[in-house]
Parts: sequence; C-alpha cells; structure tokens
Amino acid sequence: MEPNTAIPEQGGPASGLVFAVVNQKGGVGKTTSAVNLAASFAASERSTLLVDLDPQANATSAFGIAATNHIYHAIGGRCVMKDVVRSTELEFLELVPSGRDLYGAEIELASMLNRERQLERALSDLRQAYEFVFIDCPPSLGLLTLNALCAASRVIIPLQCEYYALEGLAGLLETVGLVREQLNPDLGLEGILLTMVDQRNNLSRQVGKEVRDHFGIEAFETEIPRNVRLSEAPSHGKPALLYDIHSKGAVSYLRLADEILRRYPRPVHSIAPAVLSGGSASEGALGE
Repeated sequence: MEPNTAIPEQGGPASGLVFAVVNQKGGVGKTTSAVNLAASFAASERSTLLVDLDPQANATSAFGIAATNHIYHAIGGRCVMKDVVRSTELEFLELVPSGRDLYGAEIELASMLNRERQLERALSDLRQAYEFVFIDCPPSLGLLTLNALCAASRVIIPLQCEYYALEGLAGLLETVGLVREQLNPDLGLEGILLTMVDQRNNLSRQVGKEVRDHFGIEAFETEIPRNVRLSEAPSHGKPALLYDIHSKGAVSYLRLADEILRRYPRPVHSIAPAVLSGGSASEGALGE
C-alpha cells in the first residue's frame, strides 16, 4: 500500500499543534532534534510543551530534570497530565518528563481499551494551553510511538545521512500513512530532517541528494551538521541555545524552527534575529 504522507495545507496561527518526532532507528538525532526544536520555538516566545515519551528519558535529562512523577503515571491514569508538567529555564517552554517506569507501559497499554489513544486522552485537557507540542518518541514502532502518532497532527522524521538510515525510511513512511488512513486522518508529514551532515563527506551529500530528489518538498531546507557543542549540551542539562547559542548546531536548529514557523505565522519577531542574520555572531563565532 502506498503511504499517504502528503502535507495538509498549512498556515495561520496554530493552537495546540502536536509534532511527533519519530524514527524507529536509534542514534539519528531524534531526541536532540525534539529538545532543540522545542527550545527554539520557545525562544520565539511561542508557548511550547515538550513531551518525553521515551523510557530512556534523554529529553528529560537534557534539561537537568529528574522526576519521580512523570508521563507513565499520566497515561496510566494515575494522575492528570498537568500534574507532571515541569518548568524549564526557558520561559515559554515546559516539559512532561519521562522515566524508566515507562518501559512497562507498553505491556499495560496492550490490555487497555483504545490502547492507541491513551496519550491523546492524557493530553486532551492540556494541549490547548500551548501553541505547539513536541513528542519525543522512543526508537521503535511499538504502542508508545503509535500513541504519539494518534495524538499528533504532524510528523518530523530526523534522518542521519547514511544509507542504512535510508533503508528504514520507506517502512516508517508506510506506517505514518497507515495510521493516517485508519486511525488519525489529520496526521501529515511536516518534513524529513537531515541530521549529522558533514558536507566534506561525499556520502552525506549523496544521501541528502537522494532524499531531496525522491521526497522533494518533504525534506527541510535546513540541515543539522555534526557539531561538538551540540553533543556536549545535554551533559550540562541545557539545550544547545542555552549552552552555546553561536554554535553551528544551535544556529541550525534556530533556522529550522524559523523555517517551520513561517508555515504557522503569528505577528511576533523572528527567532534570535541577530544570530540568524549573522548580526552579532561573526562567521568565526558559528564554529565548533
């Protein structure tokens, strides 16, 4: 069956628009993208919620947060989602943390009625409090990821620039298409995000070209380079823009957020205009 991944018409102010950041392959920059995109949206003063749906809880630790009550308790009905929301250093960004208890959630979900809609239910009393919601999904296509796809309006797929990453992309797009056809007709593909790009590497250029030639507009114009500062930021409990806003990684995510936000306009200033225009950040400052 051909996956139905056409992007529905976009534009106009968003209200509670949910992005699922998905790839069943680990190590492709999925959590890095969810964390830094959410932070970059918040930097534009757009009220944003980041939901950590990965039992590894890397998006939670990326903000230096350790939580005893987290998303596992909300989707299991032990509390309401708003009770586990945590603030971050960014005024316009809040976090629903995760924890290792979530490893048992798929077993519990399997016996529930409407098991694929428990996250949607848990978010229902909360999502309209934010303009944008990002869900960091686990690196699998199990019940947790299915819950994210049923709760989301848009899918962002981080794709590492290597051929092994391409092999799983068709299957992931087919899954997105099946969920749209059978469970969530509002689900659309926001874009494919090329990550860990090294323009000095012929393979990166070839994979990038193949994605753009095959998927066309579905690949974001912005690419995320390999960047030391971007890799260091989580160990300091900060998104890249708080760790080193002039690093190549931070600037790339700010540009990506600006690219996406142009689809959902609101009369506010652009994200970090001095950085994006190169104003206060010299060319040399945008290095490693």
